[in-house]
Amino acid sequence: MTTTERADRNVIGADADWWRGAVIYQIYPRSYQDSNGDGVGDLAGITDRLPYIAGLGVDAIWISPFFTSPMKDFGYDVSDYCDVDPMFGRLADFDALVARAHDLGLKVMIDLVLSHTSDQHPWFKASRQNRSNDKADWYVWAEPKGDGTPPNNWLSIFGGSAWSWDSRREQYYLHNFLTSQPDLNFHHAPVQEALLDVVRFWLARGVNGFRLDTINFYIADKHLRDNPPLPKELRNNSIAPSVNPYNHQLHLFDKNQPENLEFLRKFRAVLDPFKAAAVGEVGDAQRGLEIMAEYTSGGDKVQMCYPFEMLQPARLTAGLLEDTFARMAAVAPDCWPCWAYSNHDVVRHVTRWGLSDTAARAYTVLLMCLRGSVCLYQGEELALPEADIAFEDLQDPYGIEFWPEFKGRDGCRTPMVWQADNGTGGFSEGKPWLPVTSAHLGRAVSAQSDDPGSMLSHYRRALAFRRAHSVLRHGEIDGPRAHGDLTVFRRIGDEDIFCAFNLGDTTVTAQLPEGQWSDIGTELGSKNAEGTAVTLGPWGFCLMQKS
Repeated sequence: MTTTERADRNVIGADADWWRGAVIYQIYPRSYQDSNGDGVGDLAGITDRLPYIAGLGVDAIWISPFFTSPMKDFGYDVSDYCDVDPMFGRLADFDALVARAHDLGLKVMIDLVLSHTSDQHPWFKASRQNRSNDKADWYVWAEPKGDGTPPNNWLSIFGGSAWSWDSRREQYYLHNFLTSQPDLNFHHAPVQEALLDVVRFWLARGVNGFRLDTINFYIADKHLRDNPPLPKELRNNSIAPSVNPYNHQLHLFDKNQPENLEFLRKFRAVLDPFKAAAVGEVGDAQRGLEIMAEYTSGGDKVQMCYPFEMLQPARLTAGLLEDTFARMAAVAPDCWPCWAYSNHDVVRHVTRWGLSDTAARAYTVLLMCLRGSVCLYQGEELALPEADIAFEDLQDPYGIEFWPEFKGRDGCRTPMVWQADNGTGGFSEGKPWLPVTSAHLGRAVSAQSDDPGSMLSHYRRALAFRRAHSVLRHGEIDGPRAHGDLTVFRRIGDEDIFCAFNLGDTTVTAQLPEGQWSDIGTELGSKNAEGTAVTLGPWGFCLMQKS
């Protein structure tokens, strides 16, 4: 089957709103399944495990970058947007993955890193040669100040100045991340068109959508103005660890520029004929929700964004939940969030929030009941804790830079564990690129799959519950409202469902709304009401359907 035939088969009969309320399973390809024994996961390994993912009951998969790359940032430094790195296989392996996923009813989303490339990308190699070649303006270049220092005070998330000197052009180039990740110049029209061609390439291969890395970093201030300082009392560690000086600035000019909205409209116009969808990563410590609202409202930009409100170190409390939804309602009632507790960049939430098994189960059900779409991170369904990685085993340059106060992202990127009786968890026949911790082996798929009381079984039931009640995917939300540790809300549409969650370790009482209500969700552990109220012990919850 040709790529055109694959794309046509994918579009015909497709629901353009398939993404609304969808549950998306994130796969970190280096760590999911190794099919050839080299210690690194690959596309063929993912294909082999697709029946397991379909069995969870998710709607789509999101695969982190697998493009050609020198791997300085493990694929988030792309040197060829339109090919597969040999580490992960070939384009034919990707095509086989897409075909198998579609046969199983799964949509396929891939991770596009459009804000920057690798310094090994042919575009940058050409751009840095001189100031007159046809790629000269494809990256953000700037003259030094009179004293030779960088053009402004912008900082890299990975530490130090966001500017690096290039002796060929005798100019600085911008890199918001590693020095080997130069930022593309979105003010230059050919850059935007080249990136849209990348989008078209993958849509023609049958993908159903994209996760857009650092979506609010695409465009920097054309005047390169300094960021103002951020007062200490306003700083938080939701985007970068507190030891990182990146938190000392209010990032007004190095990202979040209004011109980005026009590019997102062009991007959406490419998606729509394919009925494809996109979820953007919004990284901003002060205005994340507001930016998400700008990017997803109006129906002409990206469909979804996921902010960091549920990815930050502080545990999600009833008060934080109420504040988050109130702020969203105030800035753009029609915006569409995609919620996640864990991903490849943060400490796994079971560890980050210090959750007991009971608490973790409650948070899982809560996630399935909120308005928005959902991202689950591989191994989350096994309640994997953060792995403790020794310094000598670290691979992540971010962790190496800020060790020991910040240990980086390797602890959440260790291999998926499939077998409890195998030293590598069934991930590889070779030595894994990151060690498999013994704490994970007892939680392997083989140890949980047939146990109805396991966390894996709980996730399967929670996903089935969401599918069984379409109002949880598409309906409106009234609330949430906080009463101490208690959060209550209703999902209203073709059904009316009342949800009450005790997000604390003391007993609370929730009052039911007026009307006749029936118990649902008992298979998940939902507590039955007694008359017009329900008593919830620590981490207890109640789900009721209006009769």
